Amino acid sequence: MSDETQAAETAPSEETVAAAPAAAEPASPIPALEAEVADLKDKLLRTLADMENLRRRTEKEVRDAREYAITGFARDLLSVGDNLSRAVTAVPDEVRQTASDAIKSLFEGVDLTSRELAKTLEKHGVKKLEPLNGRFDPNVHQAMFEMPNPDVPSGTVVQVLQDGYVIGDRVLRPALVGVAKGGPKVQVVVDKTV
Repeated sequence: MSDETQAAETAPSEETVAAAPAAAEPASPIPALEAEVADLKDKLLRTLADMENLRRRTEKEVRDAREYAITGFARDLLSVGDNLSRAVTAVPDEVRQTASDAIKSLFEGVDLTSRELAKTLEKHGVKKLEPLNGRFDPNVHQAMFEMPNPDVPSGTVVQVLQDGYVIGDRVLRPALVGVAKGGPKVQVVVDKTV
């Protein structure tokens, strides 16, 4: 055999060379496309969930902004209301009765202004706390002192120094209170039917 014949026999034919790349390619692109579709579907679902969460969060922020937008303004007005109330209570009734008509009108005007301010604040969601003779709640009350009083249970509010206010479910200003100590313990009732 000649070298040419031997080289022709050992060299791959053109058909084998053309068939070799075909054998290296995958049989079908479907599994790769299915994986890509699954990945894109997962990304789409995650994006939709993120958008829904963002929508809910934004709705809550808008709702809170509407409800609590006047918080700073209302807090500032509370001191004005306190001063008007002090002005009304500072003058005894017998002095009001014996005062001149001009002074009586002034007292009535201050009293009406105080009541109108309280009504306006309540109309906008600011509510006054009524802690007297109730249980001390550190979430809405600020204890200024403890007062020995054996007649009421310990932890009962016996004196209010400054009214407290809430707006919605938030404390605008805690009530400054005096709390009883030394009285009988409050009995806690446990519901055993649960």
